[in-house]
Amino acid sequence: MAKDRLIIFDTTLRDGEQSPGAAMTQADKIRIAKALERLKVDVIEAGFPIASPGDFEAVRAVARMIKDCTVCGLARTAHEDIDRAAEALKDARSMRIHTFIATSPIHMKNKLRMEPEAVIEAAVSAVKRARQHTDNVEFSAEDASRSEMDFLCRVVEAVIAAGATTINLPDTVGYGLPESIGQFFRTVIERVPNADKAVFSAHCHNDLGLAVGNSLAAIGAGVRQVECTINGLGERAGNASLEEIVMAVRTRQDAFNCDTRIETSEILNCSRLVSSITGFPVQPNKAIVGANAFAHESGIHQDGVLKHRETYEIMRAQDVGWNTNRIVLGKLSGRAAFRSRLKDLGIEFSREQDLNEAFGRFKELADRKSEIYDEDLQALVSDSAPTETRERIKLVAMRSESATGEVPFAAVTLNIDGEERSAEESGDGPVDAAYKAVESIVKSGANLQLFSVNAITTGTDSQGEVTVRLEHAGRIVNGQGADTDIIVASVKAYINALNRILFPVHREHPQAREHG
Repeated sequence: MAKDRLIIFDTTLRDGEQSPGAAMTQADKIRIAKALERLKVDVIEAGFPIASPGDFEAVRAVARMIKDCTVCGLARTAHEDIDRAAEALKDARSMRIHTFIATSPIHMKNKLRMEPEAVIEAAVSAVKRARQHTDNVEFSAEDASRSEMDFLCRVVEAVIAAGATTINLPDTVGYGLPESIGQFFRTVIERVPNADKAVFSAHCHNDLGLAVGNSLAAIGAGVRQVECTINGLGERAGNASLEEIVMAVRTRQDAFNCDTRIETSEILNCSRLVSSITGFPVQPNKAIVGANAFAHESGIHQDGVLKHRETYEIMRAQDVGWNTNRIVLGKLSGRAAFRSRLKDLGIEFSREQDLNEAFGRFKELADRKSEIYDEDLQALVSDSAPTETRERIKLVAMRSESATGEVPFAAVTLNIDGEERSAEESGDGPVDAAYKAVESIVKSGANLQLFSVNAITTGTDSQGEVTVRLEHAGRIVNGQGADTDIIVASVKAYINALNRILFPVHREHPQAREHG
């Protein structure tokens, strides 16, 4: 019996971007979209076009570039939202408009301040408007899992009749349990008379750590699209993790009558790219893509794996990208090898000048590191890629001193909008001193909430990757920097965060305004 196709709807660029501090520029979104295309996801939700001019342009750029995936834009039920999404997507080879409105009593009463009948009317009107632009229309009933079943079924039946081809019923606040989510979808599909005219979709949040389990339960109940993100990125506790859903379905084909078209060997590269761009590190024990996902410490486990891999490994590490992408570049490597490897990683430059500058940085790194790995290249490009408004503060020079019994000291020179400024400070350690020096120049008033250091590869010459989280006037951003000198990496990360928080690209949250 033939297996059904499970559609993978990736919303890393939209819902994933709503993680505090994870905002992406157009250049960031394009790099991730290319990686998602190589991963062979079915649908890329590129953003929320009406949120800001920057979001509109990013969605339009992704729509023009992607050829092997459907590109989707989010829109509330307001016609202006839908028309704006259509305009951003018009050059896509395959486009989808995704419109939504809340259907739970708590949302309708307290957020929308709309009566149920008005919500149905708005939903139907939105779908009909979207159908004027495309026959690929998705409707989401926000907070569906807390909606009244009779009302939800009425909404679903009405929007399918209006032309919606995909029906997404999100567990918006991560309240569901696998057993109840499975029954929830079975009930809707059974009770809606025209349910066979649409593909049903699950979008589960991870507030109770159950997003993947709930998504798998939905698949078991007949859902044939799952909405997910790379590394489970998303607001609050995140979304369902793409890599975990895909590998659960692929590994347990005995339990699922469906499969995806995902090129699983690209999973690890995509995970690392998203982590590098957003500054959200992957925890070592994260399933599939964590550093320890295929590591064995126990002697009993090691003995078993050496004798027969399947004793303790239910997947091959190579199938998700581990140990398959190692290539060693060094200071003798030429421009052609450098360009070729970057292309394999989905990194291409539109201008020769940008490639030349990146190659120069690569040579500088190669003088300090004997071997350059893919992780180094991704960090090198992410650390220095031009990103719209984030580059107004740049590190020019830094010197730090630290000795036993002496007060650590740092001197920093920054370029701010073309003007160089310098400062010297002491501190509890060299990083503290350097940050105080930066602050004495910038005077941002930001609060440091997180400081995290990870080694990108193994060895004492590894680049250190530093992630910082800053809070300023209620906004939270992440910054990231990489260097073989951990103090320099720390300053780069701090400056990266300052650029994001002091010179932001304004964008609107999809739920920022009430229905209008």
